Formats: sequence, structure tokens, C-alpha cells
Amino acid sequence: MNYNGNNAENIKIAYIGGGSRGWAWGFMSDLAASEDICGTVYLYDIDFDAAKKNEKIGNNAANAKGAKSAWKYKAADNIKEALTGADFVVISILPATFDEMESDVHLPEKYGIYQSVGDTAGAGGIIRALRTIPMFEEIAENIKAYCPDAWVINYTNPMTMCVRTLYRVFPEIKAFGCCHEVFGTQKLLKTALEEIRGIKDVEREEIKVNVVGVNHFTWLTKAQYRDTDLFPVYREFAEKYKESGYKGKDYENWMNKSFCSTERVKMDLFLRYGFIAAAGDRHLAEFCPGDWYLKNEEKVEKWGFALTPVSWRKQDLQQRLDRSERLYNGEEQFELKETGEEGVQQIRALLGLRDLVTNVNIPNYGQIPNLPLGAVVETNACFRANSLTPVFAGNVPETIYPLISRICGEQETVVQGALERDLEKVFNAFVTDPNISIPLNDSRKLFDEMIENTRGYLNMYF
Repeated sequence: MNYNGNNAENIKIAYIGGGSRGWAWGFMSDLAASEDICGTVYLYDIDFDAAKKNEKIGNNAANAKGAKSAWKYKAADNIKEALTGADFVVISILPATFDEMESDVHLPEKYGIYQSVGDTAGAGGIIRALRTIPMFEEIAENIKAYCPDAWVINYTNPMTMCVRTLYRVFPEIKAFGCCHEVFGTQKLLKTALEEIRGIKDVEREEIKVNVVGVNHFTWLTKAQYRDTDLFPVYREFAEKYKESGYKGKDYENWMNKSFCSTERVKMDLFLRYGFIAAAGDRHLAEFCPGDWYLKNEEKVEKWGFALTPVSWRKQDLQQRLDRSERLYNGEEQFELKETGEEGVQQIRALLGLRDLVTNVNIPNYGQIPNLPLGAVVETNACFRANSLTPVFAGNVPETIYPLISRICGEQETVVQGALERDLEKVFNAFVTDPNISIPLNDSRKLFDEMIENTRGYLNMYF
């Protein structure tokens, strides 16, 4: 990597999961839209054919309308080639297949446990973690061997446990996890500001927030637009829509994808506890006791959000596979669409091309004093040239501390149990999860059945 005036050139990025038919294309768009950075992206994937197709698709992105930089893409057939000398490592993988996720999400329904996402918390999130953590152990060891000074950006869920594994295996790693859920809440606050106060044309980034919690169960203890405290504004908005819910302009589109939400869970948690829950309703519900929002399908419908079936994910994957073929064969031209994610902006900041303050998932160095040191938490952090510094967020407020500390402890136990290959330790965390409110004997049966269904990816535990 070198600098030419205000530009950074010859950057090497290793993309683990580079055969992705979604995230990778978005990342290509965001890179192509940045005119002050360029280099080579090495695509590594256990599906080498998928990485080869993305190599061609990525190299065609330079010709897309609106492209401001030309990146080179190269499929790597081994992880050493991808990582050696990398300045940045991006991790975006699917642990196993959607068949395993189908068990994660839908087998618990046999016991009356419903999950709206199933990739972070609850029964599905824990079993997914058992598959993911050994993969991240291997990734961390390879980063240590081939590019120990690289910055590592993780997008894979369960986010908290993935990032925690990286640091447990390689404590000196420079890794952080990215998630856009807080952005959605900033946009909702922007909507509230316009509707309640008539203030228009506000940019999301102008909504300044203080973030505490763990990924997908993040909360805002402060929210401000210029000199306006947004908590009273949001309270008025929440009171207005607490029964009917709020349907934004994208509601119908998300409903068709089984991702819909009317924000009622978010508003209910705010009116209960006085702080702003800052993730989507589908995620927030899974961290709460099961009978609050996920007791059954009728209750989910009442609260105005969706249970996303894995059948939809399989159908969507097929559509993306079909699109991959069209892009690869030249039947469809690559269209540059910026994602709104901040990964590329974080890269630019770490290269010294800008400063950036945004929410990330990193170990707790004391930015949240009343959560365990070392546990991965979500707070704001300041990105500067080769520097990532957490912003002091303060204590988790007393009213929501029991909710967050319980989850934080559960996630720590799952990571430790997985690293020690101790399924009993993981089971002890499993039965304490708030959404698994069934008798102990049934919890054991469910756990064992879920393990058996995904055992092909869990041989290291036996």
C-alpha cells in the first residue's frame, strides 16, 4: 500500500467468504464509489467456483455507471494467498447451509419457541455459534500467521461471539464488527423529528447518539439533533404509534421479504424502560422473555413484525444464484448501488483519509464500566489513521441492566464452552436464554435434537 497525494493506492483486501452472492456485490459497489482508494481484493471462499465468478463480476464493476475507482479482483484458492500481506480482512461467511439454519430456526417451534431471525440469540443463535466459532478460530490463527497487522472487519453473525472468538484466539488482533441496525433507529428518529417537530431534510449522520449494549440488543442512552434532545420527541412519536405501529415507506417491500416491522416492539421497550432500543424489532424480540413478543404466531402478528422463514432465504438464494450467472455471463450489467454500510468509510478513516465516529462491536476496555472487561460490546468508536478508539459510553442504565447483563453473560459462556469443546457448558447457557422458557427436560431434548441435526458441522465437539 502507498499514498499518492490524498489517495491511497495498492491496498490489499482479503475477503473471506468472497463467493457471497449479496454482501460481496454491495462491497464492490461501495469500493467503486470511493475515488480516493484503490487496490486489489482477494476473494477466498470454500466454494472456489463462486469466488471465481465474483472475480469476473468485480472486475466488471469498474465499468459500471458512476464508478470512481477501478479495483482488481482475484479469486484465491487458499487462505494463505488471500491473507498474506493484506491491509484489511473482511469476513462475511454463512456457517454451514440454509438446511442447518432451517433446523436452527424451525425445530424449536416443535416446543413452542418462535424465532424471528434465529442467527444471533436464542436457540438458533447458540447452535449457529457452535458451528461458527471453530471457523473463526481457524480464521484468527491464519490472520495471526499471514497478516497480523491487518485491520479485520466482521459482518458474520452471531456478531458478538464471532468477534469475541477472534480476540480469544489472537488477543493482539485489530478486529471489529459492523452492524447497520443502529442506522435504522437513527432514521426512525429522523422521521419522528420531521413528523413531531416539522424539521425536514435531516441527514441520518446528524442524529448523534450514545450507544450501549450488545449487538442486535443495542440501546441509546442519548439522542440529539443539534440542540434538540430527541427523547421527548421520540416519546411523543411512540405514544402516537404504540397501538397502530408505524409503517414506513419501505414497509410493503419488507413485508414481501418477510422482514416487515411496524416498530411496535422498539416503541414498547422505550415506553417501558425510558431508553431507546436501537435494533430492528425482529432482533429485539429474540432477546426478551419469550411470552413478551414471541409467544406464538398470533402474538407476533399483533406486535406487527415478521417471522422470517428459512424457506424465504432459500428462495432468495436461488434468485441470487440466478443473478450471479447473468452477471458472470454478461447477460446483466453490474449496477453500482451503494449500500449505506460504513465498512468502506471505516477503511478510508483507518487509512487517514477522514475521521469517523460510528458504532462498532469491540471488546469492552471500560467504555461500559458495568459490563465485564473483555466482553464484546457495541458502543461508538473513533476511527482515525491506523487507530480505533472506543468512545466512553457510561454504564448501562439500571432499568435495562438486567436485560443486557444476562445476555452478555450468556454469550461469554457460549464462547468459552465452544472454545473448550464443552457442550455441557454451552447447554447451561442455552437453558438460561430468555426465549427458551420451557421445562428443563424439554430444553435438553431440544438442545440434543438441534445438535444432532447439524452434527455434520460439529464433529470437533465429539
